[in-house]
Amino acid sequence: MAQWVPDVLEDEFEQRTLPLGKDDQGEVVATLVRALPEPVPPQPAGWERFVRRLRGLPLQDDPPLLDGVDVLYVHGWSDYFFQKRLARFWSARGARFFALDLRKYGRSLRDGQTPGYITDLKTYDEDIAAAVEAIAEDADTSRGPRRLVLMGHSMGGLVLSLWASRHPDAAAAVILNAPWLEFQLAPLRAAIAPMVELQARLRPLDVTPQIDLGFYARAQAEVADVDDAMTTNLQWRPTPAMAVHAGWLHAILDGHRAVGEGLSIPVPVCVLLSARSALPSRWSEDLTSADTVLVVDDIARRALKLGASVTVERVDGALHDVFLSRKQARDDAYARMERWVTGWVHTSP
Repeated sequence: MAQWVPDVLEDEFEQRTLPLGKDDQGEVVATLVRALPEPVPPQPAGWERFVRRLRGLPLQDDPPLLDGVDVLYVHGWSDYFFQKRLARFWSARGARFFALDLRKYGRSLRDGQTPGYITDLKTYDEDIAAAVEAIAEDADTSRGPRRLVLMGHSMGGLVLSLWASRHPDAAAAVILNAPWLEFQLAPLRAAIAPMVELQARLRPLDVTPQIDLGFYARAQAEVADVDDAMTTNLQWRPTPAMAVHAGWLHAILDGHRAVGEGLSIPVPVCVLLSARSALPSRWSEDLTSADTVLVVDDIARRALKLGASVTVERVDGALHDVFLSRKQARDDAYARMERWVTGWVHTSP
């Protein structure tokens, strides 16, 4: 069995390799990263609590808000997990935080593999199943069953939305950070999809055209806090982004089609989005306060097809990754997420 070892993020972060067998490019793995909260001291038994009250002694603090909660985060396209700040939001409130680098991304990318390549998003069921099993192995259930919260960004939001719909009993809540639920050129999707499908069937590794002028990466750098900088591995999170292959694009469009037909996520869903989009055709300061990757109005409409209980939060001034935005927008995003999570905790069974 693979063991937890120190992660490249250092500090409290650890990682564990999850073997997934082989494909035609060799050994396949996913990587699970974790950040654990401070241990919760045992609560006094009923009689001890009664005696302490009689003596006027203080009782121990109540368990933290998210005691008994596990969070599983999945990154977006051409990305991996590196956001310490996000992990600590959850662990500071008592949750165990886990992040999954999917196969052929980040920590899971091996020599000779095509970065991020996959031809069916359902294949990620294996990655998620391995992560859920590892999360459950050392879970403390002495205070009752634990609850799983799924959190995904961009492509990871699409992957987890589809998975949650297919596994209705697995998660207790879903939180999505600018999920990629619709193609950016939605009006052209009907015309593009058949051509992509044919190319994917005949030459799936063909590279399809994409334009990445590096403006999104520049916007993140422009708004980053000097005293709270985040460093990234440029091989794992390159600029320009990873090459787009026909087989992979067909898988994404198929996922978009499934969302468009309607999913059946049975638990509450929170979707965080920028208030507006901006076309990154040339550099301007506007790109530091908008989503330059997705058409957020389209995503907001698509989000309503995820399930019966969906909250959409629009964050003014946010980037595509709302938690990497300028501090004011980022703080707003965290405040909105905390408000939603607090309500979920107090109203969920």
